[in-house]
Amino acid sequence: MEISLYIIIAYFLGSIPTAVWIGKSKFGIDIREQGSKNAGATNTFRVLGKRAGIIVLSIDIVKGLVAVLIPFISGYSDWRSDALINIQLTCGIIAVAGHIFPLFAKFKGGKGVATSLGIILGIHPQAASICILIFLAFFIISNFVSLAAIAASLSFPILVHLLFDNNNTYLSVFSVLLSFAVIIAHHKNIKRLMKGEENKMNLFKK
Repeated sequence: MEISLYIIIAYFLGSIPTAVWIGKSKFGIDIREQGSKNAGATNTFRVLGKRAGIIVLSIDIVKGLVAVLIPFISGYSDWRSDALINIQLTCGIIAVAGHIFPLFAKFKGGKGVATSLGIILGIHPQAASICILIFLAFFIISNFVSLAAIAASLSFPILVHLLFDNNNTYLSVFSVLLSFAVIIAHHKNIKRLMKGEENKMNLFKK
């Protein structure tokens, strides 16, 4: 019952369609009908501006973070124990599923990259922090959000295995699957990058 409750909460957290709600309530538009038609932070930045984009990005990260911290806060197991990591990853996967298929937005959501960042921040903050730096480096140099997201996701399993010597099998599998999931979610972006047609976004441009 306890685990079931965590999973239900994780799905409902993930299902909060931040970009959709902000787009409709503040701008009177459905973000899924504008730009790339994706209900995520990147499309929000492009269509609704930086302020709305930052809000959506922050909330989507927090969704993943809270989903994986609830089992620890409720006392399910000790910090960094295998039992806790396993249930945290389960909750994290469910939260991402909720973001991609949100109950509150007719099951049409975003790609889950920001929510996934929240998950790894809650489970492995050291590796997550380095991934953020890698993302920023690629983004600032290339101005491609998609390329930065792919680079950061690919670095996560490498960091977990080589730099931090992870011994949890579930986390090892999750880190690899997460990278593949991000690549698959960005398959259209990869095609546009190869054709030189991908949209750029300047982090410092007003």
